[in-house]
Amino acid sequence: MRFDHVGVATRDATALADLFGDLCDAPVAHEETFDDMRIVFLKLDGGGYFELLEPDAGGTIADYLDREGPGVHHVALTVDDLADALGRARDLGVDLVDEEPRPGAWGHDVAFCHPRSTGGVLVEFVEH
Repeated sequence: MRFDHVGVATRDATALADLFGDLCDAPVAHEETFDDMRIVFLKLDGGGYFELLEPDAGGTIADYLDREGPGVHHVALTVDDLADALGRARDLGVDLVDEEPRPGAWGHDVAFCHPRSTGGVLVEFVEH
């Protein structure tokens, strides 16, 4: 496993992309609208991304922002075999949000581990 990205919930992805772009010299690498949210990926030197999540029309990120406010939403790790990573998590007693992989941003398969089992951190596994 290796670091893939940190997901940041925001109500204004454009403004935050401008700030992080200038602050971290992180250019926009990819943008899309997916699953009721606008997603902007900023490329970081040395590998990995900031993923900015802006609600488009209700949905999970809108609910998260209403409940928690803006900030870090999740940490994502690249895995070579998503089914294997989920099996290992199950074997360790980790509660899963996703029992099976599902489509994610950029066309990747993803699955999430519930934060109650991972020290309060929502962990996303990403298979490229």
